[in-house]
Amino acid sequence: MRNVKASPTNTPHWQKLAKLHAQYQSQSIEQLNDLSANGGQCIDAAGLSVDLSRNFVNQVIVDELVALAKTQGMPEKINQLIAGEEVNNTEARAAHHTALRLPDSAQTRADVGETQQKIKALADNLRNKSWRGSNDTEITDVVNIGIGGSDLGPRMACNALSSMTTDGPKVHFVANIDPRDLETVLQGLKPASTLILISSKSFNTTETLENALSARRWLLEAIPQSDLSKHVIAVSSNVEKAVAFGVDADNILPMWDWVGGRYSLWSAIGLPIAIAIGYEGFRELLDGAHAMDEHFATAPVENNLPCLLALLEVWYVNFCNAHSSAVLPYSHELGLFPDYLQQLTMESNGKQVHKDGSPVLSRTCPTIWGSAGTIGQHSFHQLLHQGTELIPVDFILPLHSHSDEHSKQAHLVANCLAQSKALTEGKSEASATQELADSGLSDAAIAELASHKASPGNRPNTIIAMDKLTPSNLGALVALYEHKVYAASVVWDINAFDQWGVELGKQLSTPIFAALTGDDSASTDKTTAFWIKRFTQQ
Repeated sequence: MRNVKASPTNTPHWQKLAKLHAQYQSQSIEQLNDLSANGGQCIDAAGLSVDLSRNFVNQVIVDELVALAKTQGMPEKINQLIAGEEVNNTEARAAHHTALRLPDSAQTRADVGETQQKIKALADNLRNKSWRGSNDTEITDVVNIGIGGSDLGPRMACNALSSMTTDGPKVHFVANIDPRDLETVLQGLKPASTLILISSKSFNTTETLENALSARRWLLEAIPQSDLSKHVIAVSSNVEKAVAFGVDADNILPMWDWVGGRYSLWSAIGLPIAIAIGYEGFRELLDGAHAMDEHFATAPVENNLPCLLALLEVWYVNFCNAHSSAVLPYSHELGLFPDYLQQLTMESNGKQVHKDGSPVLSRTCPTIWGSAGTIGQHSFHQLLHQGTELIPVDFILPLHSHSDEHSKQAHLVANCLAQSKALTEGKSEASATQELADSGLSDAAIAELASHKASPGNRPNTIIAMDKLTPSNLGALVALYEHKVYAASVVWDINAFDQWGVELGKQLSTPIFAALTGDDSASTDKTTAFWIKRFTQQ
């Protein structure tokens, strides 16, 4: 018989929270939220300011959520993560990515320090043009080939910090096994001036290896085999296979079992970031994340930003019946941030059993989605304002831009603040009626249109602001969400660090691929067989 005592649904706090929701659900956010006397609750940490004043909670609810977290062992579980203990129980591993962000003076792992120095040397050599390709050609382009965490993290960070990429080679990313992804990136590039960076822990990930093989063929069409090592770098734990591929052993950076893929941009997987913005910028990214680590490790639960954001997610998912959550960065450079959070959040907490293997009796992870503001205002914001679903929103807001166009930045900030205000306050039918009357419409037209123009409001949202999007602030922002995901997993008692559902699809693709490429002995179900036949008959 499995032990299910760790399930949060078995705690008195869970039952109390259900009663509190029933007690307060008829109130508005403005009536309910009493987190501070001046109507706002901003908590500052690691360069970020988080405003919780437009969430559907009051101090009584927050206190009960904090009590639930403590009952689930939150302080102890945070200590276990930071200390590098075995928090990934199904794979018997630590999840010690915070060790990668320690200052050089506090680093206790020699292998981490050595790898960081190797990242610095490679990035410096590429940026100062001392790394030369075939025929002593300058390297002008770097193509990162990876997938999942080996792509999403560095791709997002390079995009977010694009204002700093003024020197050094141009960095490109390829992830999709669809041949058009690689072909599109390689168009216009020259093999003699291109470096391929292969990121794969096993050096056996199908999508990455297939793209790497195609890239190698492209290189060898123009450079001699003897020069291949000048054009290929790898991040992998499988040194032997990488060397056999054509990578010089000195150009292989390690990966460790205690760093999960979606937490790996801080490791050698982040080499593209160091190449794009320089190692000093990469170090600032690590420092910003470390500052958030310090806050997460030391702040009490009731003032701990990742914990509070996680507890709000538990509140909305489990008691307010929210099925999804939107992340809306009001920054063009953070346009890929929602994509990055989809993997971080849903691959981590999309689980249906507790850590002991017993079934989860409540919903866990919401669906994460979003896009950059103000683009979304002209599409899906309609659903946020007048749809029937409760969708909590995180607004990510750099107050100032690297651009010189102050007026346009003011428009951007105004739009973000207006969206937050509109979601909370809405527009009553009485206000809509008055607006229509002031415009001179007839009573009949007013009666017909008023309900269409009204918005219910009372849609919870959080503003996460920073002065400017810098490497340090980006590092803090990513670490904030990493720790939020972990804190939510602690409350739900699930393992945030495995991904067996991802592995299942990989396993099933192998025999299907064999059948698609002529193996008549491969057997499968009728539906899959139908599509295999359609493919092979073309």
